[in-house]
Amino acid sequence: MPKTTKSGSARKSELPSTLQKSSAKAQRTFAKAHDAAAKEEYGEGERAHRVAYSALKHSYEKVGDHWEAKSEKGPSDQRARSGGPNAKGETAEGVDANASKKHLVEVARRLDISGRSTMNKDELVSAIKKANRRQSARDR
Repeated sequence: MPKTTKSGSARKSELPSTLQKSSAKAQRTFAKAHDAAAKEEYGEGERAHRVAYSALKHSYEKVGDHWEAKSEKGPSDQRARSGGPNAKGETAEGVDANASKKHLVEVARRLDISGRSTMNKDELVSAIKKANRRQSARDR
């Protein structure tokens, strides 16, 4: 089912819960990428959703139960950087693993992750992923 209306805005009822709590621009980014992938390439299903999330992660990062604009556009993790159907590496589940440690510490502070000041970047990314999953599950 299309994720956008005839006017081009996103159908909130068709969006994942984390996007329903995000900005209208993030919703449109996901919805338009999904609809284009479903119509032109892959049909409705998992692949269209993966394409839409890939487009979203290029400009947004997941913080808790919603998506926020990144300060710099670009791939969010090693898997996004390699791209394609046979992408290599592990996904960071929407966490901007390429961001500075300072930024990751700030996100961890906002999510109230304890021990964040002594963590390295990989530990921060893992802790943020875990906190994001926990908050999303709690809000469902």
